[in-house]
This record gives sequence, structure tokens and C-alpha cells, in this order.
Amino acid sequence: MSTQPPPPPPPPPSPGEYPGPSMGQKPPSNLVWGILTTLFCCLPFGIVSIVYAARVDGKWSGGDAAGAQADSDNAKKWAIIAALSGVAVIVLYVIVVIAFGVSMSGDMSGSEF
Repeated sequence: MSTQPPPPPPPPPSPGEYPGPSMGQKPPSNLVWGILTTLFCCLPFGIVSIVYAARVDGKWSGGDAAGAQADSDNAKKWAIIAALSGVAVIVLYVIVVIAFGVSMSGDMSGSEF
């Protein structure tokens, strides 16, 4: 009876490559977008984006590819919401400043110094 030696183990992953299920592509964490929208747009929504982005790598390395993808999608969604909220606040601020300036110029036009 001859026994064959066991097959060689698979090679270890290269640096930066996460051994996820079926070795698919790791979803992007969108951490940079979360940080930028937190700093420049909307703090509360940006923080939510950062929290979801921080969970992507842990879930991916733990073998939860679906969870990593869901957290990646949520991080992107909240970064977009934060960016749009920041733009909306800026637009509203400009409208209020212009309206205040127009109302002040109308009040001052009839008065004498």
C-alpha cells in the first residue's frame, strides 16, 4: 500500500492582500471620504461614515465578505449624505446673507446721515 504525501499548503497572501472568502476583491473602506466630509462638510454624518469605514477591514479579515461590502456601502452612503448636507448648509447661508444684505440696503437707502 503506497501513500501519497499531502498536497503542499497554499502560498501565504502577499502583503496588503486580505485572505477573504474566495479571495475576491476587498471592498473599499471609503475612510478618506468619511474623514474629509467630517472635516469640511457635516461632522455628525461624517462620523457615521468613519465608523462604518473602520469596520470594513475587520469584517473582511474575519471572513465576512458580505458584511464588509455592506459596511463599505454604508460608509459611502453616509459620506455622500454628509457632503450634500454641507453643500446645503453653505447654500442656505449664502441665501440668508444675501437676503440680509438686500434688506439692510433697502432700509438704509431712505435714511440720511
